[in-house]
Amino acid sequence: MLGADSTPVNVLGSVSARAGSGSARARRRAGAVQAVPYDFRRPIQLSREHSRILQLGFDGFARQSTTVFTSSLRTVCQVSLASIEQRSYAEYVDSLGASTYLTLFSADPMPGLGVLEIPLLATMACVDHMLGGPGHAQQPERPLTEIESGVIGGLIERLLGEMRYSLAATVPLDPAVTGVEYSPQFAQVAGAADVMVVATFDLRIDDAAHRMTVCLPFSGLLPHLASAAAPAPASDRERAKRAEAAELLHARFETVPLDVAVRFRATRLGPDALTALKPGDVLRLDHPGSAPLDVTVDDTTFAHATAGAQGQRLAALIVGTRKELS
Repeated sequence: MLGADSTPVNVLGSVSARAGSGSARARRRAGAVQAVPYDFRRPIQLSREHSRILQLGFDGFARQSTTVFTSSLRTVCQVSLASIEQRSYAEYVDSLGASTYLTLFSADPMPGLGVLEIPLLATMACVDHMLGGPGHAQQPERPLTEIESGVIGGLIERLLGEMRYSLAATVPLDPAVTGVEYSPQFAQVAGAADVMVVATFDLRIDDAAHRMTVCLPFSGLLPHLASAAAPAPASDRERAKRAEAAELLHARFETVPLDVAVRFRATRLGPDALTALKPGDVLRLDHPGSAPLDVTVDDTTFAHATAGAQGQRLAALIVGTRKELS
């Protein structure tokens, strides 16, 4: 094709080049975004801010764990954080092997227990190195002996100490070993549906790659994560306004009118007795003659009283609260 100045123009080449660049951009966009299925039965509770706080803490734990493994095993080791996920405890147990080395520890001040899991092959390799062996990749899959448990116990204590140091800015953990299990099915740490935070680490000992996990209860972590993600402390003026608003709210609540009922104790009747009632029938109440009446608000008994009168109006004399009479 010739242009107005008789200069040859390659229209097809330019069009195909634009089409090629457009398809390349589309492929890059498609490769950069990956759809993740959403499970409506388990809404996401671990926010991005909380994940970031945990990532900073567990990154520090991974760096310190690298030093612990390298110095204890006297060989080249590397620990790196792979992922932080929210899972149910049943999902976490299903993700583990049939036989592994589970260290259960108390997570004070958080309620519940935590888990530090190291594959059994990696555990046996650690024991082999610490006892002066070469740490071959082929290791027996069996429970540890008493001597082997004592050797690996020192390494576990050091790892838990590094976890306490790394997460100190978020939660003041004081982990203490409470037990050891080899079968994940027997580790009764939480209920099957309880939500847990699972941190997965890539553990490399020499040329052998393993996976190490730390499992903590989400319900215990959440208050500390929310406190760590909270904005900066309020100024003196803001604190004074909040205190004034709290006092005003408390004063207003004390003047809210409530419907109070003074009544006898409930009497239970069967459907046959109710349907047979007719004018003139007498019902026997379950309220003893010497017992005081119940003073209730919204069907909740908070005091007791005796019946009386004040002038032309019925009245009730409070004789004690429910706590005093119990």
